[in-house]
Amino acid sequence: MTVDIPSLPTTFDRPVHIAVIGGTGLSNLPGYHPVAALTPTTPWGSPSSPILILEHSGVPVAFLARHGLHHQLAPHEVPARANIAALRSLGVRTVIAFSAVGSLQEEIKPMDFVVPDQIIDRTKGIRPFTFFEGGVVGHVGFADPFDSGLAGVVARCAAAMKGDGVTLHTGGTIVCMEGPQFSTRAESNLYRSWGGSVINMSALPEAKLAREAELAYQMICMATDYDCWHTTEDVDVAMVMKYMAANSENAKHLVGAVLDELCKHENSDLVLAKQWAGSAQSAVKFMTKPAGRDPEAMKRIEYLFPGFWDE
Repeated sequence: MTVDIPSLPTTFDRPVHIAVIGGTGLSNLPGYHPVAALTPTTPWGSPSSPILILEHSGVPVAFLARHGLHHQLAPHEVPARANIAALRSLGVRTVIAFSAVGSLQEEIKPMDFVVPDQIIDRTKGIRPFTFFEGGVVGHVGFADPFDSGLAGVVARCAAAMKGDGVTLHTGGTIVCMEGPQFSTRAESNLYRSWGGSVINMSALPEAKLAREAELAYQMICMATDYDCWHTTEDVDVAMVMKYMAANSENAKHLVGAVLDELCKHENSDLVLAKQWAGSAQSAVKFMTKPAGRDPEAMKRIEYLFPGFWDE
């Protein structure tokens, strides 16, 4: 199925609670059909791509191409604040993010999937990484950067993958590097010594911003290579694309199964991220005193949390 975005309606009048942030091919899931393509404008600009609304059994799901429809955005160019803010404005409270990663451990083989539970930040401050600045300050807890409830759902859906030897690893630490170049061999071995499991360029600031926006967030990683620490060939783009193409069907099967599970009524509290509700708002409201709040910064927070300043 090829989605003809210009022909789709540009409005959608129902809330969308689940989103997938991913790359090439993941918007073409069997059983899901496109019903709208939305291009919201946020105080932080426009998202990476039109947000495609797909529907399955009456349940809408939002899809966003992190690097743009044609993969034209480098990792440091991704407008992560606009992406997360735009999704929240549509009603999204749960985000399943998909990413190709390099493996830092022998047991995580190319084509394996990983559901990480920790992050090490190796970005360099080039990417805007918070909603709470410029006159409104907030310090949000990030000890556990992913949502354990969503991770459990993903783990239960591992059986949806097909093929001998395909494995889903639960838990592990993802190292998010700046890029767009790959690691040096010294860096790769350093990250291994730190206990890193996989490495990518996309987990941050996306996960931090999702936490600030009170969204439940879980990344699903697909290993495409052994980075450059391994005795096999060094990572390059051709290797990454080869394994991505070879395992694209498994990626679709896994994401499709996760979405089917999340759409069940018994997971409604999880999908609505009730466990995160109020966590960021309380951090903001009690930090910057009224006399120090910048009016423009207050408007930006109001976009994320309508009615935030009403008392």
